[in-house]
Amino acid sequence: MATSLLYVLTSPVSMAAPDSSSALVLLECLVAGTTHRPGLSDYEPKLQLGQRLVLTREADSTYDDWAVRVVTADPKPVWLGYLPEGRNETVARLLDAGFPLEARLNHKAWEDEWLHLEIEVLLTR
Repeated sequence: MATSLLYVLTSPVSMAAPDSSSALVLLECLVAGTTHRPGLSDYEPKLQLGQRLVLTREADSTYDDWAVRVVTADPKPVWLGYLPEGRNETVARLLDAGFPLEARLNHKAWEDEWLHLEIEVLLTR
């Protein structure tokens, strides 16, 4: 198993948009901090299931050494929140090492004032 994972992580990687046959799902999680993102309630109707999202490191975060922002892939990106603390270290390390990771929106729903965004973090092959 470790050999297979090592092969996947060291093989050439395409930057093409991921699909179910060409991407390895590394993590499924909720986006943390959506209630703290101003203007997100106005942007939410534009979020589409299956939408590509961008992951960016916030290495200088004072709150989380492994902080990873989740933003839209729009020309003017919208900051949606973060990968949850405690589930983000592997993704942060892969981003720091230059691996091309991205995310895909799988579910969205309002729960009172909280926008519940469920994503998959993907390593494209």
